[in-house]
Amino acid sequence: MPQIEVRGLAKTFRVAERLPGLAGAFRGLFHRRMRDVHALGGVDFDIERGELVGYIGPNGAGKSTTIKILAGILNPTAGTCRVDGLTPWRDRRRHVSRIGVVFGQRTQLWWDLPVIESFELLKDIYRVPAAVYRDNRDRLIALMDLEPLLDVPVRQLSLGQRMRSDLAAALLHGPRLLFLDEPTIGLDAVSKLAIRDFVRELNREAQVTVVLTTHDMDDIEALCERVMVIGNGRILVDGSVDGLRRRVRNERVLVVDYDSADDALGIEAEGEGVRLVERDASRVRIAFDPDRLPAATLIGQLLAQGTPHDLFIEHPPIEQTVAELYAEHDMRER
Repeated sequence: MPQIEVRGLAKTFRVAERLPGLAGAFRGLFHRRMRDVHALGGVDFDIERGELVGYIGPNGAGKSTTIKILAGILNPTAGTCRVDGLTPWRDRRRHVSRIGVVFGQRTQLWWDLPVIESFELLKDIYRVPAAVYRDNRDRLIALMDLEPLLDVPVRQLSLGQRMRSDLAAALLHGPRLLFLDEPTIGLDAVSKLAIRDFVRELNREAQVTVVLTTHDMDDIEALCERVMVIGNGRILVDGSVDGLRRRVRNERVLVVDYDSADDALGIEAEGEGVRLVERDASRVRIAFDPDRLPAATLIGQLLAQGTPHDLFIEHPPIEQTVAELYAEHDMRER
């Protein structure tokens, strides 16, 4: 049985429209115009226990709305949702005791308190038994290297330090499901790598189910085997990262380095399923479709023309793939 079951999930917000200028603001006091914003338009998916799923889409696509419904923060307009057998917005108290949530632009720590005192307060809020709390706290402090930060007020932490502390705080009560909404936003490279390593270990070693929303495609490639892409409130793609690439463009790039520019100049790569992308000094970049021309065949053709000293295969950047998918969806909507 899936840990998360979502069927026909929809959410519509009613927002006020205001005419521009002072006159518009004054008129709005007496005659307020409202309009409907459809954040979700019927979303269906299942997530099994122990999965690490990337949930991506452009701004306004419905990512955070979905996470807030799954976390019990919002009530949907229509549809059903079951998380570990509970309906999040109806069984909120029991539900939140089983999940962890981290929103990258918000904190669940107390701003003026030292980190360790926030942890102690969360222990009491979640009613975590003392022995369980000590085990979880000590393990998380070691994994996230938080020992030097425990006595520091949260307001004095850097963004990366605060995110590491927030991740630990979300896991003190031992949840089996973790929602991460933009957990690496604004972080430096070292902090990003630390959080990625932690999430990967948490998922693989402790079998905690993770749902990750992010605009950082490097996070998706580094962590997720499954990706769901949402656009205009509907799921556009649900599958692997490689499957996402194949859906948009099943193309790879063979990069070949030769000893000299003269060696590279004589290389030809034209025909069905292959094209020369770039010739830069002693390096040649060749795009090919592996379904029409296997990599081994292409490499054999190149070896017949000359002897390279290095070669490797690149996938298209995931950012490019996702951008093309959004563009393709927008064209269909028009």
